[in-house]
Amino acid sequence: MDIRVLPIIILLPLILGTTLVSWLKHVSRGATALGAIGVSLTSFILLLTQAKQVVQGSVISQSWQWLPQVGIDLSFRLDALGLIFALLITGIGTLIYIYAYFYLSPKNSLSKLYFLLMLFMAAMLGISLSNNLIILLVFWELTSISSFLLVGYWSNYEAAQRGSRMALTITGMGGLAMLGGFVLLGQVTQTYQIDQILTMTDTIQNSHLFVPILVLILLGAFTKSAQFPFHFWLPNAMAAPTPVSAYLHSATMVKAGIFLLARLLPIFVGSALFHNIVTSIGLFTLCMAAFFAIFKEDLKGLLAYSTISHLGLIVCLLGVGSPLAVAAAIFHIINHATFKAALFMIAGIIDHESGTRDLRKLSGLWQLLPFTGTLTMITAASMAGVPLTNGFLSKEMFFTELLANLSGAYVVLAAIVATLAGLFAVAYSTRLVHGVFFDGDLGKDVPNKDAHEPPIGMRFPAILLAILCIAVGLLPALLVENIVNAGTRASTQMADFAGVHLAIWHGLNLPLLMSVIALIGGVIFYFALAKGSRIREIDLDPKLGRLQGYLIFENFLKYLLRFAQKLKRSTETGSLQTYLFWIVAFSIVIVATPIFNQGLSTGTRELTHAPFVAIVLWLVLFSGCWMMLWFHHERIKAVLISGAVGLVVTMVFVSMSAPDLALTQITVDVVTTVLLLMSLSLLPQLTPYESSRTRRWRDAILAIGGGLGVGWIAWLLLTRDHNSISWFFAQQSIPLGGGSNIVNVILVDFRGFDTFGEITVLGIAAIGALCLMDGMRAHGTTMTQGLTFRFNPSPLMFRMTASWVLPLALVVSLYIFLRGHNLPGGGFIAGLITSMALVIQYIGLGQDKAEQLLRAKSGRLYEIWIGTGLVIAGLTGLAAWLWGRPFLTSAHIYVETSIFGKFHLASAAAFDLGVYICVVGATMLLISVLGDSRHSSMSGPVPKE
Repeated sequence: MDIRVLPIIILLPLILGTTLVSWLKHVSRGATALGAIGVSLTSFILLLTQAKQVVQGSVISQSWQWLPQVGIDLSFRLDALGLIFALLITGIGTLIYIYAYFYLSPKNSLSKLYFLLMLFMAAMLGISLSNNLIILLVFWELTSISSFLLVGYWSNYEAAQRGSRMALTITGMGGLAMLGGFVLLGQVTQTYQIDQILTMTDTIQNSHLFVPILVLILLGAFTKSAQFPFHFWLPNAMAAPTPVSAYLHSATMVKAGIFLLARLLPIFVGSALFHNIVTSIGLFTLCMAAFFAIFKEDLKGLLAYSTISHLGLIVCLLGVGSPLAVAAAIFHIINHATFKAALFMIAGIIDHESGTRDLRKLSGLWQLLPFTGTLTMITAASMAGVPLTNGFLSKEMFFTELLANLSGAYVVLAAIVATLAGLFAVAYSTRLVHGVFFDGDLGKDVPNKDAHEPPIGMRFPAILLAILCIAVGLLPALLVENIVNAGTRASTQMADFAGVHLAIWHGLNLPLLMSVIALIGGVIFYFALAKGSRIREIDLDPKLGRLQGYLIFENFLKYLLRFAQKLKRSTETGSLQTYLFWIVAFSIVIVATPIFNQGLSTGTRELTHAPFVAIVLWLVLFSGCWMMLWFHHERIKAVLISGAVGLVVTMVFVSMSAPDLALTQITVDVVTTVLLLMSLSLLPQLTPYESSRTRRWRDAILAIGGGLGVGWIAWLLLTRDHNSISWFFAQQSIPLGGGSNIVNVILVDFRGFDTFGEITVLGIAAIGALCLMDGMRAHGTTMTQGLTFRFNPSPLMFRMTASWVLPLALVVSLYIFLRGHNLPGGGFIAGLITSMALVIQYIGLGQDKAEQLLRAKSGRLYEIWIGTGLVIAGLTGLAAWLWGRPFLTSAHIYVETSIFGKFHLASAAAFDLGVYICVVGATMLLISVLGDSRHSSMSGPVPKE
């Protein structure tokens, strides 16, 4: 089998699944469901093809280099632990897709639900199969985002929106903490590869960073798996559709934290801090959540708290850390997924048929739903740990491992807490069955008294899972023993682990006594509470008051929001001068702090005398800056002076033999001056003056300090010798880039990815200006009344000159473009020259006439140019992959022709063409937006030409 099966398993739901359900929604609901089921089932089957060799101890891995310099590779690994989780994700996911088709009303978007579930499935598979911590974290955050969208599926349901925000906030904060733990772990081990990290237990535990690593990673695991004190988000996420609850909160999302603990267990086992924290938190969560589940009136609320309790049981076992405890944890992971997914589906059936999930309204449903009642009894018995079910076996193993691995007073306390938790589990399981199906006659408050069994397709997933609960309970050694042992070896990294024998009977012992006490005591406790319907009158929330988790969370957010609002009011004053003051002041502090004690004296480099030209240019530049300071309140003058300063900088580049920089500077200077003048035509002529003399002195001191500081840093650098890397580009420009213009080769080859990012940002800025100005109508100011740029043509002589300029400019820009790889020029400069020529046409003919001739009505053509340029540049980069080269690696060849002789071709020219088109499109879109009649500063009727 091709080893690439691992990324294929993830990509099937991520790419094929999401695309397929989006397309099939236009066919039918049935086709959409079949597509989703087919994709999920395919991933499941692909995993089964690898199961035999993985259970026998083999590890399948595949890796691609991505960012090897920082240790991030696209690395995947399938061992028995990952196989167990991946099979649960895809297997139960397939059943959920079947169930959702029958559960969801035709009025609701089935394709939207499937799309988000596919996204979530891919993210969970990515977590299970990742062999790199950073890649795992990417998938981890994808689960948070996709679950946020799934919980908030009912967009008009306020509780769903609140629950989704809470889940995203809590799990997102945990993910951020976990990122810190992963980074520290990478610093200690010098790798992010999980299989390598698992072999460095001593190095990690002996590091002074071990405690923060442990705490940060546990925060990520505990928040994801709803452990105390982060448990409250899970019950509030029950506003999601029942298929979402059945999938996310039984077999997948809440198991992500469990998986992380199981995966990284070898590096933590042996640490007393790890064992104490994890065991204690797990025990407390187990008992606390089980107690609260008894009194929940919502079916899904009861199941949510029972989920938290069972997650606490698994966490406690992982905290114990012995091989047999880990085996019990893995066994219970499988068992919990089967009975809890079935119970959530059953809750959905009850709600779907009776019209309510409120236990205060439900009773006597056995008369209407006997088959559903039978399924409920089987799966609830498994949840309660009744003998002959799979839940009983893993609960017995839990009791056994607690007694075998704890000592002293702690083992007595743990035994009592575990027994109480088991008793509470029996109580809430009994309530689920008795309260819904057998507590008296059919409830008078049941909305639908004509409820009937749902279609077999809706019951089938729950039937299959219920059968598994009994089958595994009766034949554990045959069905799951091998995979549980293999998963234990993979989690503990103990290849010599002899394995655990799963059997129904282990003799008369203390764990059996604890189970008997829990079973009998739980039934007695429930019926004592249920007598006279007292259980329905008990509400724990008022007794807890402000100690409720979600209230603490909401109050925290409320106070955080108030603080943010106060901070905003004190800082966002609307004064650009104030903002600039804080930016400059902060920059000075940030820069000055690290270099304060680094030696600020002049370096030892030999100084040269400034030539006469440099002195002249410096004086002109100084004069221009002084004029800018003097006239800075007059906007138009300030822009013109800044343009003059730009021209002086251009002359500096010329004098220093930097023609590429000079060409770029002068073209950018002209275009930006035009854009600024057009923008300022929409604003008042003068900027506000400083409010006081004190502010003027404050700003003057700050400006002088900042300017002198930057100047002094420049001086310190220029007077010190340094090792330049320019020799590399000078030597490799022709052999690697195929061009003698080093600047252009750097831009389109060595640092082509940077250039691609820059033109992308340029395009985004132009489209952002279009969106920002859309529908805006700025009223003319005193200075701009009678502006005729858009509608009235210029004088005839100017128009005739403009008509001659355009073809000449296009020829020049073509010349500049073609010579750019070997002589000063290139796509960026050529694009600006073309833009300047087109701007002249706008001024000469008027914008309406110019855009009519260019067929660029409302800037639509320029948006197409931006997209076309980006696509050309991107495809040029992707083409390198066809030859197994990194993205945007250029190639060059020499072609012999009969006319031109030996002709040099470089793939970088295609990339430069994309730059050229994108620059022209972005520049002209900005010009078009600022001159559009919707945004024009003209007032009154539109004049005729």
